[in-house]
Amino acid sequence: MEPPGTHDARAGGELSAQRLRDGTPERAGLDPGELARLVTEVRALTRGEHPWAPGAVVVAGRGPVVAVREAAGLAVRYRAYDPRTGTGVELPPDRRVPMTVDTPFDVASLTKLCTTVAAVQQIERGNLAVDARVGAYLPEFRAVARRGVTVRQLLTHTSGLRPEAPLYDCADAAARQALLRAEVPVGAPGVYRYSDLNMLLLQQILERVSGHGLAALVRDGITRPLGMTATGFGPRPGAAATEDQRRPWAKADRGMLRGEVHDENAWALGGVAGHAGLFSTARDLAVLCRTLLAGGAYGPARILGPEFVALLLTPPGLGFAFDQPWFMGELSGHGAAGHTGFTGTSLVLDPATDTFLILLANTVHPVRRPPDSRPRAAAGTRLARAVRGG
Repeated sequence: MEPPGTHDARAGGELSAQRLRDGTPERAGLDPGELARLVTEVRALTRGEHPWAPGAVVVAGRGPVVAVREAAGLAVRYRAYDPRTGTGVELPPDRRVPMTVDTPFDVASLTKLCTTVAAVQQIERGNLAVDARVGAYLPEFRAVARRGVTVRQLLTHTSGLRPEAPLYDCADAAARQALLRAEVPVGAPGVYRYSDLNMLLLQQILERVSGHGLAALVRDGITRPLGMTATGFGPRPGAAATEDQRRPWAKADRGMLRGEVHDENAWALGGVAGHAGLFSTARDLAVLCRTLLAGGAYGPARILGPEFVALLLTPPGLGFAFDQPWFMGELSGHGAAGHTGFTGTSLVLDPATDTFLILLANTVHPVRRPPDSRPRAAAGTRLARAVRGG
């Protein structure tokens, strides 16, 4: 194992454990023309009567240098959604809230990445075995135990569990727990099927083996040592608004959401869930990307040893998706890792080029729509071309 901070980054020979700092594209070894086009295209996504998103924040860089840090559009644009017209009811201009680079977002399924890092920390400490059966930790989950589902299968979405369960319709915590315990895998273990339930079961395992709640595990093991002071489970009153959440398009009637978790199951679980619930900023997520690209260290802090970062980031890895051109664009193809979130969030880190890209947007404001990741892929392509020099 190499000592912390001895790995040379590819931009300017900086030490990998160095903290992020703002700099020019040239200082990061990136083409300024491509990054200028990236910023222009992100700004355009927030304009017009029916934008891709009312607002967005993009942060991108290489090594320890942040070469792009840009906010566009509005964090809050609408007061409601009108299903009769299929359009948002806009706030008066003086009540709209501009987007800033420090605006927190409900990052939705990017929460899964922090849950995954917390799990790998428990693996590193010997409290959890990646190939152990879930039944060894949660024997009361009898159907999952009978199928021999493993911790690795939870982390790689190969457990066979269905995508979600209607916890939001349960009367109380006991009913929610009973529903989870009764879950029977609908597919054969070993076959990929993306499921929020994987991370909900993993959360229960982590809390059992550690004796701490997930919020404390994320805070004490990840965000506090890394100085990610804007990251945590909600509520976050100043966050970008998400959805006017009402039936029939949503699964609960909650009205316009801002600073309250969007995901209905995470809401039913009190806002702290293994699959969703975190709020963060693009800058904080860049710190997490930089930490993983640097082998688990950031400044004086180390949250994972390099071999355990490799467990995360060597395909097929754990938790992350790899080389997915539908949201990574031309960054994909040589081991890029990333994830997306339903609210409009995404991040990609590319160990091969030591680059990272965070694009946060409130695409579900004022209402959820069919997902469109073409802008994410276009941003990834711009960064990839910036690495290559245009």
